[in-house]
Amino acid sequence: MTKKKSNDDILKIAKENDVKFIRLWFTDILGLLKSFTITVEELEGALEEGMGFDGSAIEGFARIDESDMVALPDPDTFQMLSWRPRENCAVARIFCDILKPGGEPFDGDPRYILKRNLKRAADLGYTYFVGPELEYFYFKDSSSTEPLDQGGYFDLTPRDAATDLRKETVLTLEEMGIGVEYSHHEGAASQHEIDIRYNDAMTMADNVMTYRLVVKEIALKYGYYATFMPKPVLGINGSGMHVHQSLFKGERNAFFDPNDEYHLSKIAKSFVAGLLKHAPELTAVTNQWVNSYKRLVPGYEAPVYLSWARRNRSDLIRVPEYRPGREKATRIEFRSPDPACNPYLAFSVMLAAGLEGIEKGYEVPKPIEENVYEMNEKERQKRGIGMLPASLLEAILLTEKSELVRKALGEHVFNAFIQNKKIEWDQYRTQVTDYELKRYLPIL
Repeated sequence: MTKKKSNDDILKIAKENDVKFIRLWFTDILGLLKSFTITVEELEGALEEGMGFDGSAIEGFARIDESDMVALPDPDTFQMLSWRPRENCAVARIFCDILKPGGEPFDGDPRYILKRNLKRAADLGYTYFVGPELEYFYFKDSSSTEPLDQGGYFDLTPRDAATDLRKETVLTLEEMGIGVEYSHHEGAASQHEIDIRYNDAMTMADNVMTYRLVVKEIALKYGYYATFMPKPVLGINGSGMHVHQSLFKGERNAFFDPNDEYHLSKIAKSFVAGLLKHAPELTAVTNQWVNSYKRLVPGYEAPVYLSWARRNRSDLIRVPEYRPGREKATRIEFRSPDPACNPYLAFSVMLAAGLEGIEKGYEVPKPIEENVYEMNEKERQKRGIGMLPASLLEAILLTEKSELVRKALGEHVFNAFIQNKKIEWDQYRTQVTDYELKRYLPIL
């Protein structure tokens, strides 16, 4: 990604917009947004040399000793926070790369991990583009799951709180330079989706972090709560983050082949094969929470079987129909990730799996156009259709053995991520839940 803004550009924009406070943004290993604030008087020095902070904040639940790190702002990511007051004390944000005190990149910075994987693709001549579709719920507050509407998939509901929230969210995203393609009601009551315009993976990972905060801020502004929790309500669809993706060589879409039945090139098919082969070991990264596995169950829209096809939405990977004259829009859709993942790490492991398929010449299996959910286990086994892990523990154990994920994330993030997930699983498995009390207390 070429640099578009200089430090002088940022100082000029800040002055013209009466910026007083700048929030320096970065993420921890779990993909939670972290921030500290400087005043505009500190901005020039921050752009030149970065700002020191306690780097253990990046380690998630597995924090150890304090460690000095430097947050170096990326000028290309400077944006006004449009929901904050503007007059005399406007607030802006800027994403940071995390460095060691000596100036070298910090191996635990998720943004650096994605940069490193994108360089691997660039060394092969590719630019990686993604388009995630993030679903989420609006609720009356953060302590209940009372919905704001009873709409369904693509329903045009009467003007209500949820409709207006989504509209203002789209306008706010566009004010912040994030293009929006679609917004609509999703399948469950009070479930919504806003699709960000296709972009390179680094820009998109930053945009996903911004998107999640904007959705929550606009909801909060009106006294409601928005959540990206994968499965907040029993018995209805959870929230996914289907990720459309493709590789480009210059201006040419490396996934397109006009002579193929699916209009997919050999490169695209090997990329698909890589994702299918390695999907189980990636799942702890793309679906990283205990709650993620309440969504990944048969019978809902979330995929659990390792298959691909063109029209079938029960498959893990779907190939959207090709439209003549839209060669650049040829892409594949990976459907298992959820919107609560760390986008920097999720895009990294998906890219690594696809590149592995290309470099090693993986052959893609035959597409499955039938509904995989309706097959019995014997039929699925006969056709070689495997499954994603069914719990966070299963996923962790698969990821822990994965050389591909270890290489994609690097030793620091790989080990810290596994440690974080084991802590989460231990905390979860020792809980006594309402279900257990209602089910067992009266009979045992």
